[in-house]
Amino acid sequence: MYLDTVSYELLINLVLLLHLDSKYFFFDTAFVLKKYLPNDWKEDIIRFKTFTDGITNTLIGCYCEIDPKEIVLVRVYGDKTDLYIDRTAEVRNFKLMNSNGYAPKLFATFENGMVYGYVHGEVLNIHTCRDVSVYPLVASMLAKMHKLHYEENFQKVPIVWNKCERFIELIPDTYSDPDKQQRFNKNFPNGKNVFQNELTQIKRQLENIINPIVFCHNDLLLANVIYCGNTVSFIDYEYAGYNYQAFDIANHFIEFAGVTEFDCSLYPSKEFQLEWIRIYLKEFVEDSILLDEELILKLYSDVCKFMPVSHLFWTLWSLVQSHHSYIEFDYIKYAAVRYHEYRKSLKCICST
Repeated sequence: MYLDTVSYELLINLVLLLHLDSKYFFFDTAFVLKKYLPNDWKEDIIRFKTFTDGITNTLIGCYCEIDPKEIVLVRVYGDKTDLYIDRTAEVRNFKLMNSNGYAPKLFATFENGMVYGYVHGEVLNIHTCRDVSVYPLVASMLAKMHKLHYEENFQKVPIVWNKCERFIELIPDTYSDPDKQQRFNKNFPNGKNVFQNELTQIKRQLENIINPIVFCHNDLLLANVIYCGNTVSFIDYEYAGYNYQAFDIANHFIEFAGVTEFDCSLYPSKEFQLEWIRIYLKEFVEDSILLDEELILKLYSDVCKFMPVSHLFWTLWSLVQSHHSYIEFDYIKYAAVRYHEYRKSLKCICST
């Protein structure tokens, strides 16, 4: 059941109930949270927890004091993220993942957010992502996701190029904050116009690559992988959609370096990547006879080629976020780090 249109009075009730800063809300959006909670959840025993790992949206866990294991998540979209995230597609992604048993139930949507079930477990970190009991589960789960499909006639077009184009359009010509503008000028002395040229060049080099176009997560950072026992789950599907298989894998490997403190020395080794890809392909390739060393090395080569694309993608994203987001995160610094890695990794396109 979905709630798309609500009144101003309900907005006021929601703000009071969640005790959130009103800057995260708009005057025409809200939802009746209580409508989607169990009947025995009374207002005086409902508790809230704000999760702080995300750097795009605000995430609030809503739970009952007498049973804290039963949690409903409320995600409030980051300011202006509708400019580059297709929220209709996100709901479609959520439903596709849920219908295949890979995502929790989506209870409700509202204009600037959604309400859905909680996935219990621990998020991966820079240590557990390498654990021999964990990373094979991630590889297999991503292969399963990559075998999902939208409706039969849906066109399989990689979204990465259009997303990058949109990010470039949204990077401001001048930041309203003088300090941000000064730091942007220092880290990107050639200005925003250089990005279009670089995107054009890298697209020309890769758009004819023979790599499967599959249903990708496109944002498989460690905090979006939940580990529990002998299973893993992926969360947050706002960037999901058809894309190059190698991009999704490359993006995940880069995330081994972390986000808040990005450390490129933590990139997985070639040996690790080959073993990860071997496990992935065992699940992805339906005919095991086709799985040979040549196929593994080909996908590894493609993954290396898409490393710079991932760096450029998140460089552009971070520069847009720096202009709009209220979340306390140094987006300019992160953009500079990822752009530096992008320049370094360009040689991968020709060397593998």
